Amino acid sequence: MSRAFVKEDADEPEPRYSLPDRDDPAYPAFAAWALLEGWSRGDPHSAERATGYKWGAPELREHVERFLEEAIERQDERLETIARRFLRKARSAEMP
Repeated sequence: MSRAFVKEDADEPEPRYSLPDRDDPAYPAFAAWALLEGWSRGDPHSAERATGYKWGAPELREHVERFLEEAIERQDERLETIARRFLRKARSAEMP
């Protein structure tokens, strides 16, 4: 089999995310951050599994907007780009 199709890090454990209990009012903000972090790592699927939210979940929009503002203030271009992608997806999911 071609090495292009072999996952080199298949034995590595899935990334862990520090999340509060799902009934914690802060859970959505932590989940939004975990999704952005997962995308940044190149593994958004593990963050989706860990949080129970899909990439671009409209219910997380307000949290991601706040992270976007912070990224702009800190001039964190990577986070800014990722947050903007999330928000585009969230807006398209809200459209009828």
